[in-house]
Parts: sequence; structure tokens; C-alpha cells
Amino acid sequence: MPLCPRRRYRHRMTVDPRAALDRLVAALEAHFNAVVARKGDDDPAVDDAYDVLADAFEVYDDALGTVHGEATPFYLAEEDDEDDDLDEDDLDEDDLDDDVDLQQV
Repeated sequence: MPLCPRRRYRHRMTVDPRAALDRLVAALEAHFNAVVARKGDDDPAVDDAYDVLADAFEVYDDALGTVHGEATPFYLAEEDDEDDDLDEDDLDEDDLDDDVDLQQV
């Protein structure tokens, strides 16, 4: 549960950076414990802990910036749909070749 839930049509309340830091540390510990106790590659407990950790980081970073005008040196990458995006490193030379090979008869 976020310390400062985001609600529509309301201004966000500023969270105390110290409380947000405490929540971030707890989220780091919970994520570590979920990873250590993982029950397979797709363990939902690890996914849940990941989401809580990401949210706790965003709340902390926002609180730190709002109250103290400082930022952390970290950022959360936007999640891309892996199926839609092909990584150029995953393609071989034939995939990158736009020329069509024509056979002569």
C-alpha cells in the first residue's frame, strides 16, 4: 500500500522523505526475501515485491525532490512490451539484409 495513494482530481500530498526512505528500505528487504525464497522463474511474490519496490522508490524520489530539491542518481526504465520490440542484437545479418535474392532461370 503506497504511503501517498494517487487519486484522481486531487492534489498529491507531500510525503515525508524520511517515512518514504523507511518504506523504500523495507521494500528492498522484502524484494530480497522474495528473491531468496523464489519458487520458480515466474514466482508472483517476486513480481509483487518488484512492483512495491518500484513504487516505493518513486515515492521516495518525489518526496526528496519536493521537500529538499534533490534527486537520486537512479531512474526507473519504462517497461516495453518485449514482444513488440525486437532488439537489434537479436537479429542476424540475414534479418538485416533488405536485398531480395533473385534466382536466374
